[in-house]
Amino acid sequence: MSCPRCGASPQPPGAWSNRWTCSQHGAIFPLSPVVTPNSLLTRQLCKRSDVPLWLVWPLIRGWVIGAVLSAGDEASGVQATAVAVSGPNPFGGAADLVLVAEEQGVGLGAGLAGVDGIDPGDAVKAEPQARVQVEGRSVPLWCVTGRADCAVYAGHWEGRWLWAILKPHTAGALLLEDLVLADLRTLGSEAEMLPYGAPPPWLAGWSGYDH
Repeated sequence: MSCPRCGASPQPPGAWSNRWTCSQHGAIFPLSPVVTPNSLLTRQLCKRSDVPLWLVWPLIRGWVIGAVLSAGDEASGVQATAVAVSGPNPFGGAADLVLVAEEQGVGLGAGLAGVDGIDPGDAVKAEPQARVQVEGRSVPLWCVTGRADCAVYAGHWEGRWLWAILKPHTAGALLLEDLVLADLRTLGSEAEMLPYGAPPPWLAGWSGYDH
Protein backbone atom coordinates (compact mmCIF):
# COMPACT_ATOMS: atom_id res chain seq x y z
CA MET A 1 0.00 0.00 0.00
CA SER A 2 1.14 3.59 -0.56
CA CYS A 3 0.06 7.17 -0.02
CA PRO A 4 -2.05 8.37 -2.97
CA ARG A 5 -0.46 11.81 -2.74
CA CYS A 6 3.25 10.98 -2.60
CA GLY A 7 3.67 7.23 -3.05
CA ALA A 8 5.34 6.74 0.35
CA SER A 9 4.59 3.72 2.54
CA PRO A 10 1.98 4.64 5.17
CA GLN A 11 1.41 3.30 8.66
CA PRO A 12 -1.59 0.96 9.01
CA PRO A 13 -4.38 1.58 11.54
CA GLY A 14 -3.32 0.89 15.12
CA ALA A 15 -3.88 1.77 18.75
CA TRP A 16 -3.68 5.52 18.13
CA SER A 17 -5.58 5.84 14.85
CA ASN A 18 -8.20 3.90 12.91
CA ARG A 19 -6.91 5.35 9.63
CA TRP A 20 -3.90 4.68 7.45
CA THR A 21 -1.39 7.48 8.04
CA CYS A 22 1.30 9.05 5.87
CA SER A 23 4.17 10.74 7.71
CA GLN A 24 3.84 13.73 5.36
CA HIS A 25 0.11 13.93 4.64
CA GLY A 26 -1.56 12.54 7.76
CA ALA A 27 -4.69 10.38 7.48
CA ILE A 28 -5.12 8.97 3.96
CA PHE A 29 -6.96 6.39 1.91
CA PRO A 30 -4.13 4.03 0.89
CA LEU A 31 -3.42 3.21 -2.74
CA SER A 32 -3.40 -0.41 -3.82
CA PRO A 33 -0.14 -1.85 -5.23
CA VAL A 34 0.45 -1.53 -8.97
CA VAL A 35 0.12 -4.98 -10.50
CA THR A 36 -0.10 -6.34 -14.03
CA PRO A 37 -3.82 -5.98 -14.80
CA ASN A 38 -6.21 -8.57 -16.15
CA SER A 39 -9.95 -8.92 -16.66
CA LEU A 40 -10.48 -10.76 -13.37
CA LEU A 41 -8.87 -8.04 -11.25
CA THR A 42 -10.77 -5.37 -13.18
CA ARG A 43 -14.08 -7.17 -12.72
CA GLN A 44 -13.49 -7.56 -8.97
CA LEU A 45 -12.77 -3.84 -8.57
CA CYS A 46 -15.82 -2.92 -10.65
CA LYS A 47 -18.03 -4.95 -8.30
CA ARG A 48 -16.83 -3.28 -5.11
CA SER A 49 -16.33 0.30 -6.28
CA ASP A 50 -18.88 3.07 -5.94
CA VAL A 51 -16.49 5.31 -7.87
CA PRO A 52 -16.38 5.14 -11.70
CA LEU A 53 -13.52 3.44 -13.54
CA TRP A 54 -13.13 5.70 -16.56
CA LEU A 55 -11.95 4.34 -19.89
CA VAL A 56 -11.83 5.87 -23.37
CA TRP A 57 -14.59 4.04 -25.25
CA PRO A 58 -14.18 2.53 -27.66
CA LEU A 59 -10.54 2.02 -26.68
CA ILE A 60 -8.22 3.75 -29.13
CA ARG A 61 -6.83 1.37 -31.74
CA GLY A 62 -3.45 0.00 -30.69
CA TRP A 63 -3.91 0.98 -27.02
CA VAL A 64 -3.95 -1.42 -24.03
CA ILE A 65 -4.87 -1.19 -20.36
CA GLY A 66 -1.66 -1.00 -18.33
CA ALA A 67 -2.92 -0.50 -14.78
CA VAL A 68 -6.13 -0.40 -12.75
CA LEU A 69 -5.70 1.19 -9.31
CA SER A 70 -7.87 1.97 -6.33
CA ALA A 71 -7.52 3.92 -3.09
CA GLY A 72 -9.63 3.31 -0.02
CA ASP A 73 -9.96 1.33 3.19
CA GLU A 74 -12.22 -1.28 4.72
CA ALA A 75 -14.34 1.24 6.58
CA SER A 76 -14.98 3.68 3.74
CA GLY A 77 -14.62 1.46 0.69
CA VAL A 78 -13.12 2.59 -2.62
CA GLN A 79 -12.64 6.36 -2.64
CA ALA A 80 -10.66 6.73 -5.88
CA THR A 81 -9.79 4.77 -8.99
CA ALA A 82 -7.28 5.18 -11.80
CA VAL A 83 -7.20 3.41 -15.16
CA ALA A 84 -4.01 3.76 -17.20
CA VAL A 85 -3.87 2.98 -20.91
CA SER A 86 -0.85 3.02 -23.19
CA GLY A 87 -0.45 3.24 -26.94
CA PRO A 88 0.86 5.26 -29.90
CA ASN A 89 1.42 8.98 -29.39
CA PRO A 90 -0.13 11.06 -32.22
CA PHE A 91 3.24 12.85 -32.44
CA GLY A 92 5.30 9.67 -32.52
CA GLY A 93 6.56 7.23 -29.94
CA ALA A 94 4.53 5.85 -27.06
CA ALA A 95 2.11 7.60 -24.72
CA ASP A 96 0.17 6.95 -21.53
CA LEU A 97 -3.23 8.26 -20.46
CA VAL A 98 -4.35 7.93 -16.84
CA LEU A 99 -7.99 8.65 -16.01
CA VAL A 100 -8.74 9.21 -12.32
CA ALA A 101 -12.11 9.34 -10.58
CA GLU A 102 -12.06 10.33 -6.92
CA GLU A 103 -14.06 11.67 -4.07
CA GLN A 104 -13.15 15.11 -2.75
CA GLY A 105 -10.07 15.16 -0.55
CA VAL A 106 -8.38 11.90 -1.61
CA GLY A 107 -5.55 13.45 -3.63
CA LEU A 108 -4.81 10.56 -6.02
CA GLY A 109 -5.19 12.67 -9.16
CA ALA A 110 -3.04 15.45 -7.75
CA GLY A 111 -0.42 12.97 -6.58
CA LEU A 112 -0.09 11.20 -9.93
CA ALA A 113 -0.09 14.53 -11.77
CA GLY A 114 2.54 16.13 -9.54
CA VAL A 115 0.16 18.89 -8.46
CA ASP A 116 0.81 20.71 -5.20
CA GLY A 117 -2.09 20.32 -2.83
CA ILE A 118 -4.93 17.83 -2.84
CA ASP A 119 -7.08 19.11 -5.74
CA PRO A 120 -6.76 21.26 -8.91
CA GLY A 121 -7.16 24.49 -6.92
CA ASP A 122 -8.05 27.69 -8.75
CA ALA A 123 -7.31 26.21 -12.18
CA VAL A 124 -10.95 25.14 -12.59
CA LYS A 125 -12.24 28.71 -12.26
CA ALA A 126 -11.01 29.88 -15.69
CA GLU A 127 -12.34 28.94 -19.12
CA PRO A 128 -12.05 25.18 -19.80
CA GLN A 129 -9.38 24.12 -22.31
CA ALA A 130 -10.74 20.67 -23.24
CA ARG A 131 -13.82 18.49 -23.04
CA VAL A 132 -14.73 14.82 -22.86
CA GLN A 133 -18.06 13.15 -23.47
CA VAL A 134 -19.67 11.14 -20.67
CA GLU A 135 -23.11 9.59 -21.07
CA GLY A 136 -23.95 11.99 -23.88
CA ARG A 137 -22.91 15.06 -21.89
CA SER A 138 -19.98 17.35 -22.56
CA VAL A 139 -17.74 17.57 -19.49
CA PRO A 140 -15.35 20.56 -19.36
CA LEU A 141 -11.73 20.01 -18.32
CA TRP A 142 -9.23 22.60 -17.18
CA CYS A 143 -5.48 22.54 -17.78
CA VAL A 144 -3.63 22.14 -14.47
CA THR A 145 0.05 22.81 -13.83
CA GLY A 146 1.70 19.55 -12.78
CA ARG A 147 4.53 17.29 -13.89
CA ALA A 148 6.69 18.94 -16.55
CA ASP A 149 6.57 15.81 -18.70
CA CYS A 150 2.76 15.51 -18.63
CA ALA A 151 -0.34 17.30 -19.83
CA VAL A 152 -2.77 17.44 -16.91
CA TYR A 153 -6.49 18.22 -17.04
CA ALA A 154 -9.18 18.07 -14.37
CA GLY A 155 -12.91 18.58 -14.12
CA HIS A 156 -16.03 17.40 -12.29
CA TRP A 157 -18.46 14.57 -12.82
CA GLU A 158 -21.35 14.09 -10.39
CA GLY A 159 -19.55 15.73 -7.50
CA ARG A 160 -16.27 13.85 -7.99
CA TRP A 161 -12.99 14.91 -9.55
CA LEU A 162 -12.22 13.59 -13.01
CA TRP A 163 -8.52 13.79 -13.97
CA ALA A 164 -6.82 13.11 -17.31
CA ILE A 165 -3.03 12.79 -17.09
CA LEU A 166 -1.22 12.34 -20.40
CA LYS A 167 2.48 11.48 -20.75
CA PRO A 168 4.42 12.83 -22.56
CA HIS A 169 3.09 16.37 -22.75
CA THR A 170 2.49 16.12 -26.51
CA ALA A 171 -0.07 13.35 -25.93
CA GLY A 172 -2.41 16.07 -24.69
CA ALA A 173 -3.39 16.43 -28.35
CA LEU A 174 -5.64 13.40 -27.82
CA LEU A 175 -8.08 15.64 -25.95
CA LEU A 176 -8.59 17.77 -29.05
CA GLU A 177 -10.86 14.99 -30.30
CA ASP A 178 -13.50 15.21 -27.53
CA LEU A 179 -12.85 11.68 -26.32
CA VAL A 180 -15.81 9.62 -25.14
CA LEU A 181 -15.43 8.05 -21.69
CA ALA A 182 -17.30 5.03 -20.38
CA ASP A 183 -17.46 3.60 -16.89
CA LEU A 184 -15.92 0.11 -16.88
CA ARG A 185 -18.56 -0.93 -14.36
CA THR A 186 -21.25 -0.53 -17.03
CA LEU A 187 -19.55 -2.37 -19.90
CA GLY A 188 -20.47 -5.87 -18.79
CA SER A 189 -19.13 -8.67 -20.99
CA GLU A 190 -17.42 -6.16 -23.28
CA ALA A 191 -14.89 -5.53 -20.54
CA GLU A 192 -13.80 -9.18 -20.72
CA MET A 193 -12.40 -8.66 -24.21
CA LEU A 194 -10.24 -5.61 -23.50
CA PRO A 195 -6.51 -5.87 -24.26
CA TYR A 196 -4.14 -5.71 -21.30
CA GLY A 197 -0.45 -4.84 -21.08
CA ALA A 198 2.12 -3.89 -18.45
CA PRO A 199 2.01 -0.88 -16.11
CA PRO A 200 3.83 2.24 -17.36
CA PRO A 201 7.22 2.32 -15.55
CA TRP A 202 6.65 5.81 -14.11
CA LEU A 203 3.33 4.73 -12.63
CA ALA A 204 4.61 1.39 -11.37
CA GLY A 205 7.21 3.20 -9.29
CA TRP A 206 4.47 4.69 -7.11
CA SER A 207 3.79 1.68 -4.96
CA GLY A 208 6.05 -1.09 -6.11
CA TYR A 209 5.48 -3.17 -9.22
CA ASP A 210 4.34 -6.70 -8.46
CA HIS A 211 5.38 -8.80 -11.47
